[in-house]
Amino acid sequence: MALVLKNLTKVVRGVTHIKPTSLTLKKGHFNVLLGETGAGKTSLIKMMAGIDPVADGRLLMEGTDITDLSTQKRRISLVHQFFVNYPHMTVFDNIASPLRVAGMAKSEIEGRVGEAADILKLGPMLHRRPHELSGGQQQRCALARAIAKDSQAVFLDEPLANLDYKLREELREMLPELFAGRGAVVVYATSEPEEALLLGGETALMVDGQVAQFGPTAEIYRAPASLTAAQVFSDPPINHATVQKTGGQFRLGDVKWDAGAKAAGLADGRYTVAIRPNHVLPFATDAARTALVGRVGVTELSGSESSAHFEFGDNGWVSLAHGTHPYRLGEDHTFYMNTDACLYFAADGSRAA
Repeated sequence: MALVLKNLTKVVRGVTHIKPTSLTLKKGHFNVLLGETGAGKTSLIKMMAGIDPVADGRLLMEGTDITDLSTQKRRISLVHQFFVNYPHMTVFDNIASPLRVAGMAKSEIEGRVGEAADILKLGPMLHRRPHELSGGQQQRCALARAIAKDSQAVFLDEPLANLDYKLREELREMLPELFAGRGAVVVYATSEPEEALLLGGETALMVDGQVAQFGPTAEIYRAPASLTAAQVFSDPPINHATVQKTGGQFRLGDVKWDAGAKAAGLADGRYTVAIRPNHVLPFATDAARTALVGRVGVTELSGSESSAHFEFGDNGWVSLAHGTHPYRLGEDHTFYMNTDACLYFAADGSRAA
């Protein structure tokens, strides 16, 4: 089973929100839409779910054209980032609501609700109403409704965005198991690159209403096809700067390094180098040994990691390393770049090496 988008386009009052988009979203794994707020993720999901009209293009499910079908006839489930539950209904009735609309037998409804409630640890709460639940429990109720419905396609629009860190971690680990083996096409929208990597599957990188790259998540992370794709798939933001290649070396200001095997064949000239913050360290290692001296402006601690924002040449750079490090704000610090992890892009933004 697959959900196929053929040149799908969305136009609102003459303004194009989604440019012609073609994707094949398969069942059996997560299909992730990754992009910043406003990139078009929710707009694309609303068209796939039948909530918003399609300006042009077709939408096929298992080879059947569903472009003009209403949401109710598409056999889909949609879970938002907000806790969308019926306030006057119990948890049981919230989960059962789409099954009753479908005319399912009472015994089957009870079986499906019970199974979904067990998976999401909602068994003891089936007689409560949404206002008696925590935010995490309310979102689990919405997820249970999606599971019980046994849909052909499940759309998860940043479903964990409004939960606290601990709940996000708990549900994020649970999600792949929830939908494994259910035969549904699962589409998950997120603005967090880390979340896309944890979910795996395939990822569509969205920028300004179009897909910049689509493919296996880990492969796209390792080999972005463009500077734009690399920027979307990096948090903290990927470092980038203009460099000059001459012979077997690259030069960035007064800093030089060997091109290495992957970039040695590039013609001499100007390129954009990009390197993720975790390959720019506040200490030298066997891999990170090209020194950059920069003035530290901002430091951040996040659990077991620390980051430093520093000025190097005309660019702002970020270093991300495990542990805590003795930075002094406003003072120069030496950072070390692993040049083997550098990505190189041509003047048009396409991947060069």
